[in-house]
Amino acid sequence: QVQLVESGGGLVQAGASLRLACAASGRTFSDYSMGWFRQSPGKEREFVASISQSGGSTDYADSVKGRFTISRDNAKNTVYLQLNNLKPEDTAVYYCAATRGNIALVTRGAIRYWGQGTQVTVSA
Repeated sequence: QVQLVESGGGLVQAGASLRLACAASGRTFSDYSMGWFRQSPGKEREFVASISQSGGSTDYADSVKGRFTISRDNAKNTVYLQLNNLKPEDTAVYYCAATRGNIALVTRGAIRYWGQGTQVTVSA
């Protein structure tokens, strides 16, 4: 059983930056590919970014490519999402996600564990 706890969300102006963090329980964090998804009211949950077990590979949704960066620190059991140049359309609840396996599983939404989410609100 893996528990994921997100932090770092908030209310910011367009163009600002945030860094989200996801702290994971357990001693096998490095076995998991990790990711971030987001969901706005009335919309489906959508993929944002993923990272492989070692951190050597990443994947991003087209809508955030060049603005967001996913990273991980396996010694701290933590995955991060750096959100730069935020836009109002980035407003959503952001969820941390984990799957014990390849990064491709996360990118296509095959998620074993979800965090509770953290709200990101971007005003125009």
